[in-house]
Amino acid sequence: MSFHLRPLTGATREDAPRVCVDCVFWQSPRGREIDKAAWIERIEEDWGAWGTLYVRDGGRLLGSIQYGPAPFFPRAYELPAGPPSDDAVLVTCAYLVDASSPWVMQSLFLAVIGEARSRNVRLIETFGYRYGDGQSSFERFQVHRTVFPTDFLHDFGFYTARADGRVELARLELGGLVPAQESVLERAKQKAAELLAPEPVPGRF
Repeated sequence: MSFHLRPLTGATREDAPRVCVDCVFWQSPRGREIDKAAWIERIEEDWGAWGTLYVRDGGRLLGSIQYGPAPFFPRAYELPAGPPSDDAVLVTCAYLVDASSPWVMQSLFLAVIGEARSRNVRLIETFGYRYGDGQSSFERFQVHRTVFPTDFLHDFGFYTARADGRVELARLELGGLVPAQESVLERAKQKAAELLAPEPVPGRF
């Protein structure tokens, strides 16, 4: 079984989760609707692909993530703990198709970090939420798709830039990662690899 990443663009938009195809929550200020196609044209001219699709062989979609320059997502400037930094790449939301594949989320975040570093981006930001003890993976990753568990983000080296109640603006600085941050990313990669590894086949007796 193999997996691959595909850029999320206007050309691949229809392959995204159905709820995401026409969603403009992040693209529109509160109380105002925008034309998603026009927004896509603008961001692709300025930035390029605005997300990533995670696909299994055979074309089955396992998850997606949306990100891009923060100013393209005006709703982020209205949220608790905002606004984001104008020069940051903002991760706005992610969608897990199958809750039994939690490693997809790690892989999608690693893809964003890799893309940002290749573009010499200085900051990645996103919104986190401090969940209480005992919250299930479904509640943490399936119910709220636009904020991420803060402990999950900290595993990737994000830190709290600003907080408002349980909502936090989390920040990862990429300009010259210190060794400690590099080791955090290596551990995250290892964790994703372990989750991706197939279950051992029981021995025959």
